[in-house]
Amino acid sequence: MNSLKNQGDVIWSIANLLRGPYRPPQYRRVMIPLTVLRRLDCVLEPTQAKVVEYHKKLKAEKKYDAATIEKMVNNKFKLPFHNTSGFTFHKLLGDPDKLAANLARFIGGFSPRARKILEKFKFEEEIEKLEEHNRLFEVIKAVAAVDLHPDRISNIAMGYLFEDLVRRFNEQANEEAGDHFTPREVIRLMVNLLFAHDDLVFQEGKVIKIYDPTCGTGGMLSESEKLIADPETGLNPQAHVKLFGQEYNPESYAICGSDLLIKGEDVSHIVFGDTLGTGKAKGDMVDGDGHPNERFHFMLANPPFGVEWKPEKDNVTREHEQFGFKGRFGPGLPRINDGALLFLLHMISKMETAPTKGGEGARIAIVFNGSPLFSGDAGGGESNIRRWIIENDMLEAVIGLPDQLFYNTGIYTYVWIVTNRKPKKRKGKVQLINGTDFAWKMKKSLGDKRKRIGDGTDGAPDHIAMLTRLYADFAGDARKTVAKIQTNIDPERDQAKSLPVSKVFRNQDFGYLKIAVERPLRLNFAITDERIERFRTNSAFQDLVVSRKRKDKKKIEEEVLEGEAAQAAILKVLRGMKSSYVGGSVVKDRAIFDGLLTDAFETAGVILDVKLKAAMLAPGAFGERDGTAEICRDRKGNPEPDSTLRDTENVPLPEGIALPLPLDYEGKKNKGKVSVEQLLLLVRDHCEAYLKAEVLPYRPDAWTDHGKIKVGYEIPFNRHFYEYEPPRPLEDIEADIAALEKDILTMLKDVTA
Repeated sequence: MNSLKNQGDVIWSIANLLRGPYRPPQYRRVMIPLTVLRRLDCVLEPTQAKVVEYHKKLKAEKKYDAATIEKMVNNKFKLPFHNTSGFTFHKLLGDPDKLAANLARFIGGFSPRARKILEKFKFEEEIEKLEEHNRLFEVIKAVAAVDLHPDRISNIAMGYLFEDLVRRFNEQANEEAGDHFTPREVIRLMVNLLFAHDDLVFQEGKVIKIYDPTCGTGGMLSESEKLIADPETGLNPQAHVKLFGQEYNPESYAICGSDLLIKGEDVSHIVFGDTLGTGKAKGDMVDGDGHPNERFHFMLANPPFGVEWKPEKDNVTREHEQFGFKGRFGPGLPRINDGALLFLLHMISKMETAPTKGGEGARIAIVFNGSPLFSGDAGGGESNIRRWIIENDMLEAVIGLPDQLFYNTGIYTYVWIVTNRKPKKRKGKVQLINGTDFAWKMKKSLGDKRKRIGDGTDGAPDHIAMLTRLYADFAGDARKTVAKIQTNIDPERDQAKSLPVSKVFRNQDFGYLKIAVERPLRLNFAITDERIERFRTNSAFQDLVVSRKRKDKKKIEEEVLEGEAAQAAILKVLRGMKSSYVGGSVVKDRAIFDGLLTDAFETAGVILDVKLKAAMLAPGAFGERDGTAEICRDRKGNPEPDSTLRDTENVPLPEGIALPLPLDYEGKKNKGKVSVEQLLLLVRDHCEAYLKAEVLPYRPDAWTDHGKIKVGYEIPFNRHFYEYEPPRPLEDIEADIAALEKDILTMLKDVTA
């Protein structure tokens, strides 16, 4: 390992040659591609001349296309790739004057799969810049002196070296690293949670497929492979691990693909493209699922936090509406401002068949911010996605992480463990682990990253092992003191303080019924100048002078005149009724006022149509809300609800109710028409009992409209771990203030002395 570190340090030090034309955060643009090229050069150098000769021979025969020639060359020399340019790093240095052109030819000479990855680095631009500033020869010379031959550094060791360099250069460029780089200790925690206690990993000779739909530079894939297949420390070195990924950022894709190239693995499993899909394929980008026919045993991802999915909206919405649960997004769609849950739905669609259906099942670890835990109202997209996952018993655990862990955001984050192969003891349950205090203060900040999860190195405790143990123990009410957690964030903190760190809940505990609580409409009525003016602005009254004719001007004028006459007649009747309401007199029963209006207009011989009469009896014209008035009722005698008094209550699901609930998910075909009849058979009495106990004692006239019932799911993580702490006694606060005042006076005396 020391030799490996030394090689990494040498490459790291070469970057100093770039000082001037490049700022330190830009060094990776040169050093990462050059490291890849040097490793490939060392791999190919022993067979380079023979490869070029054989390639020329096959081309001269004119019997095979380019793809066939590539396969024949690779098979003959047992290589995953080859180069036909005839150049090596040492040969390039032999012609300094043509170094830039020859280096470009060297890159262009790689076989198609390798070249596709290397081209995403856009290294030709850096070659021009290096040549322009007279840095190219010195940099290539220094890199050529680094021996990365497989006989000296094995594939897996080279993978570790490359990953370490990627991490170091990305941390140096921390202002943008968070877009595609997850802190290594977070990845290690996710990998440990996913694999350490899963029997599938330990099957000898097992083919294990691992997938990351937002793979970035490939850190999660690499750490997964390392934990399972490392010859010395792996859980199952005899396993055959296959890595799959998809990434839409060109540089990140190139780095991830290069990592596989360096380790001699199949680079075709890493796809360049947008996982969600825009419906508009461009160039060599794959649009949508890059592995449509694959299913996976394990999946990990760190999708973008709070990023809009407008570019993918049309395509995703079309898939949701056309295919429903036969596609990827059956349960629903989140709001446009955060598409993180779409990636989880995509991953669930890629799961191996569940053991209950004859398959091996799958496990997922995904990092979210707090939004997917609770955002969205009952019946909305986010809530329905949570409902579908929880009611189908796929959510196994949520682990809350410390804040200030990531390079470009200081927010709290959460790891979700989702699976269709829960062990028996976890069925029907969800574990919440509060790891927010499992943090170690860093000596030097990297962007917004000021903390790390301790991994047992550099004097830090092994928080990863602690959290993994909490997960494995599956304790319903586990606690730890601050001293046992071993955090150095606040040395003044009470080390004996006990904190809740693990809780277990039933799936039903996260569901609730959102019921509409109605209260009756109560109005008083009067005819006054003020209320007449309000009525005159009502659309029903104003429509009387709006003609329905479009082209016949004469007819239009006639209809307008008729309308004005009707308006005048109505106002005359109303003004004639004003005398009954002098001195603030009001009618507090709508039925009585209705009769008075009818009598007055019949006596005057003025026709009052249904629309106008409804406007007069509605709030905002002659009616004003009055809590002391009689209840307004419809023709059947039922109280009419007052929309301004409408409220909602979130009612916990009934004890012992079976999941999934008998309620369909809303789609294009049943939008606004989801039947709640079957659900109400199970919950109506429960809702009425809740209303009686929690609402009617305070609002005796309230009732619930069962037709408006909705089902919601949320995971109130912080609420479950919150523990009330009483404020300090006033005497102690006063004593502190007095002591501070005394100190201030002492300092003032020293200043004025």
